Amino acid sequence: MKIRKTLDNLKKPFEKGQKLEKLYPAFDAFETFLFVPNHTSKTGAHIRDAIDLKRVMITVIIALLPALFYGIYNTGYQYLIQTSEAFTTLDAIIHGSYKIIPMIAVSYIVGLSLEFLFAILRGHQVNEGYLVTGLLIPMIMPVDIPLWMVGASVAFAVVIGKEAFGGTGMNILNPALTARAFAFFAYPTYMSGNQVWVSEASNVDGVSGETILGMLAAGNSPEQFGIMEMFIGSIPGSIAETSTLMVLIGAFILIYTGVGSWRIMLGGVIGAAITGYLFNLWGANALMSFNWMSHLIVGGFAFGIVFMATDPVSAAQTMKGKWIYGILVGVLCILIRVFNPAYPEGVMLAILLMNVFAPTIDHYVLESNIKKREQRVKNQLKTA
Repeated sequence: MKIRKTLDNLKKPFEKGQKLEKLYPAFDAFETFLFVPNHTSKTGAHIRDAIDLKRVMITVIIALLPALFYGIYNTGYQYLIQTSEAFTTLDAIIHGSYKIIPMIAVSYIVGLSLEFLFAILRGHQVNEGYLVTGLLIPMIMPVDIPLWMVGASVAFAVVIGKEAFGGTGMNILNPALTARAFAFFAYPTYMSGNQVWVSEASNVDGVSGETILGMLAAGNSPEQFGIMEMFIGSIPGSIAETSTLMVLIGAFILIYTGVGSWRIMLGGVIGAAITGYLFNLWGANALMSFNWMSHLIVGGFAFGIVFMATDPVSAAQTMKGKWIYGILVGVLCILIRVFNPAYPEGVMLAILLMNVFAPTIDHYVLESNIKKREQRVKNQLKTA
């Protein structure tokens, strides 16, 4: 194949002992992005598989595309619908692209530059995990956050959230949510309130960009939004988190390909549904009275439980642990929404908190399994 031969020729200056040896990780990242690695195992028994980490990451990116494309449209729609001017679908897409594509570009430029830098300094391969993280970060941000803040959040997530722990596979927190948490606490006025969720809301008289959960936290009823609008996603919110329909399409892709854990997803839904239903019975405030089914389709719950709670690095690894982890994420999300009026979203903090406890959950699940097996062996010896 012509491309393969060209790459083999270009690789020679980067090989061991050559003048560009230190830059080999950068070349290797580009080569393995195009082709499955052709490294050969010399000893032992091995399983051959065409799927490597880059292919898994690309599958996740494909699953993210429906939510991203709808987010681009909805960004333009939310802006244009409040200007009282006639517009077309193309107008909405153009405006959304103008806002979102630069954010994605900044995320990848800053993040991949840091990934390549650490790979060269440490002499290892470029971590592929940022292929997904670089897209997730802008998708969960408010549309009008300044680009330099996106860059600062990305840098914090890569350096402190990943590389400080050793890179992809070693981090204990989801990198994309780490970036959002950094932005939320470092630049709160750009991450909360009713003027950050609709494009240029602060520049257009009479435009309100308040989210449904924000309205409920303030004691107001979001009567202008119907259940189908919530489900489809034509409501204010983070760039790509509003459409539960598009998230479900992504969830189907992840589950069908075996990349995403359906146990975590279903556990999160069960935990949130039961908690929301119990609060409906209490109904002491607007958020408690908010229909439990609506809790599942507004805010970032669906997006978070599908694309970030299922992160294979920071989530629980055992089968039983995944159920426990997912259910607790759902429960904590609703608890934070109901009892923290200053931050009515909830899913970000719920996932980050459970990321910390995921190793503990797996530890006790394994300990329980070991004790059960020990007891089973003892019983068998007694009956022998």
